[in-house]
Amino acid sequence: MHASKQEARSGFTLIELLVVIAIIGILAALLLPVLSKAKNQARKIACISNLKQLEDCCHLYSADFDDFLPLNQVGGFVSAPSTSNAVSQVTNVFSWCPGIAPLDATTANVKLGLLYRYNQSPAIYHCPADNSIVDDHPGLLRTRSYCMDYSINCPDMPMSYLKFAEIVKPSPSSLFVFIDTHDEDIWDATFGIFSTRNPSANFWLDMPADRHNQGANISFADGHVEYWRWKAPKIVYGAWWPAYSPEDLADLRRLQQYIKPDIN
Repeated sequence: MHASKQEARSGFTLIELLVVIAIIGILAALLLPVLSKAKNQARKIACISNLKQLEDCCHLYSADFDDFLPLNQVGGFVSAPSTSNAVSQVTNVFSWCPGIAPLDATTANVKLGLLYRYNQSPAIYHCPADNSIVDDHPGLLRTRSYCMDYSINCPDMPMSYLKFAEIVKPSPSSLFVFIDTHDEDIWDATFGIFSTRNPSANFWLDMPADRHNQGANISFADGHVEYWRWKAPKIVYGAWWPAYSPEDLADLRRLQQYIKPDIN
């Protein structure tokens, strides 16, 4: 008894196999961008959560210390605009987060910070999209990606707010506190930005990150966090450098609206 042709046939022909492989390739090409986008979105959401938790820590600190805001001690500075001057380093032991981001190979400085007692998770100090590494430590991710606006209790800025109740102009919902900082520009834990009244109003003193689809996450004194997409990519030319294009200047002006207006 002979099997029918239908029964005798088994497996795939070469053409059918090639068709299946081609379909799989097409589906993969369609899905990979979607998966990449979803991964980037998850990182952005995790970063927002980090900043929200740090903002909560600030509120808890103020509640414990008679409304005082956490000390935001500067840890480095340059002495002149648009120069290659090396960053001067000063001691900043008493700070919301002491230490120097590109140099800290451990979480020791994070744990010494004034806010750590309120949320003992070093992970909330690091943006999951920040792949920058510690100097001279290949493969070792940095421990901190964020800085605090020097409108907040910064000894080097005599006009900065010392207490939460002092925050009236702008209001707590319009004063930024923490910002996702550019990995090529981050140093100490203080983010400097000049007011529009300053002679250097067109200069970036510190540079925000743009790792979230050309944008950054920013927290505000009332506790909420926003995602801001920049008009221009954020390019670091040096410390204390002028905006490089009209779009970059527009981004600078936008951020300047959310600091203490008479800060210098």
